[in-house]
Amino acid sequence: MEKFLLLKMKLLAAGGRLPYDLTNDFLWCKTFKMGAMDVQLESTAVQHGQAKINVEEHALVSLLSDEKYATEKTEDVDSDDYEKLEEGIMQYGCAHYRRRCRIRAPCCNEIFDCRHCHNETKNSIKIDAVKRHELPRHEVQQVICSLCGTEQEVRQVCISCGVCMGKYFCEVCKLFDDDVSKQQYHCNGCGICRIGGKENFFHCSKCGCCYSIVLKNSHACVEGAMHHDCPICFEYLFESTNDVSVLPCGHTIHVKCLREMEEHCQFACPLCSKSVCDMSKAWERLDEELATISDTCDNKMVRILCNDCGATSEVQFHLIAHKCQKCKSYNTRQI
Repeated sequence: MEKFLLLKMKLLAAGGRLPYDLTNDFLWCKTFKMGAMDVQLESTAVQHGQAKINVEEHALVSLLSDEKYATEKTEDVDSDDYEKLEEGIMQYGCAHYRRRCRIRAPCCNEIFDCRHCHNETKNSIKIDAVKRHELPRHEVQQVICSLCGTEQEVRQVCISCGVCMGKYFCEVCKLFDDDVSKQQYHCNGCGICRIGGKENFFHCSKCGCCYSIVLKNSHACVEGAMHHDCPICFEYLFESTNDVSVLPCGHTIHVKCLREMEEHCQFACPLCSKSVCDMSKAWERLDEELATISDTCDNKMVRILCNDCGATSEVQFHLIAHKCQKCKSYNTRQI
């Protein structure tokens, strides 16, 4: 009864005529309702090796990385100097970084804990649109030691009190961070620092970003895939601090945005309309459902384009959905 009520609503909305295609705005919700109770649709991130990318900016070269720092302590640094370097570690910083210094913004000459703190303040909707701006990370020239308050040129160890202002330090990105558990590394291809361990990622020159190593020989390359806004929330993906997922089609989207799409029964890429996960079991359920519905348009044939494989077919018209003759997908549109 539910499906016929839905069809009636569609027909009324179309002015009583048979609509040219009900697939695009009806199929995904219909398919999910039929299969959601007993068909577990795997997320794209799981199918593709949990291709999450977190692009917080972190360290290029650490003079004081875990193992090297411990070695320097015993071989090159006496106990007093070591204690001074470690003074205040993990006790200073902001919500974004644990660090023992603040930065002077080159754009507005004000002092902030980090560039994210600056951007949250100076690029807020509360600020006059004309005055909004972001901090250019590579142009930072001055830092202020959090322990002694000395302002100085960018460097890892304070020239006044001798404290290490960041256990991980990137001279290129002007980044300081005491939390080394993030496994920070600098990518020359991206031009910024990332987290997760360099050994776990590779830089794809065509896509223009670092991807999980499990995608090295399996992802679909899209020119500048990360250099655009998320198609859902419109945040710039390349510098986003939120996890990003690479879809089977090669397009990218925030993981949280992808989950919201699934919660609203949307399983097609917002950019190219290809399925974002394996829908084969859902199509099987749809086959079973369509077999129980009598078709009153036996003689009407229509041409369709498959969003998944790109093939065109001539199939019998159906009110609910049209099946691709090549890949058996119902993710199609009438042409």
